[in-house]
Amino acid sequence: MTIQTAHLLNLRTDPRIEPGLEVDPQSLKEALRQLAGGVSIITTGVDQERAGATVTSATALSVHPPRMLVSLNKTSSTWPVLHKYGTFAVNVAGAHHEQLANQFAGMGGLKGAERYNGADWTSLVSGAPILADAVAAIDCELEEAIERHSHVLIIGRVLAIRSNEGLSLAYVNGGYHRLD
Repeated sequence: MTIQTAHLLNLRTDPRIEPGLEVDPQSLKEALRQLAGGVSIITTGVDQERAGATVTSATALSVHPPRMLVSLNKTSSTWPVLHKYGTFAVNVAGAHHEQLANQFAGMGGLKGAERYNGADWTSLVSGAPILADAVAAIDCELEEAIERHSHVLIIGRVLAIRSNEGLSLAYVNGGYHRLD
């Protein structure tokens, strides 16, 4: 018997939890609001066909080889554009990007290329939009997309990285917090 199997045999079930009972999605959302997350703006597309979203789900999948992992809602307007172009950037938002993060979260009703207003944009290797003054910008090529339930897990091969001075923006309990 392996250690893993022995460990599984010793697990006990909490008698207060009914087997097979689904967890309420709202309860999960409320619990995850307690977890502080770094704010990133995911950008993709070209010219008037640009799209983007504010996420707290961007993280490194691995550093060797360099890969990023982002979770996007499948109904997001960003996903079809990212899928079409096959490139994206993870722009780590700085403390001064709160308004821009709101724009890319869809506040104010802005959609598509309108979300890019009020900021300076450039590109690196892939051509995906890079926020010029992002704390860090990670330029990626779509390597794999895994659709599960309401979301798609996007794995990106890192093509280029640019870092600037500054502190990142965090999101917790329904609000932004500057890490300064």
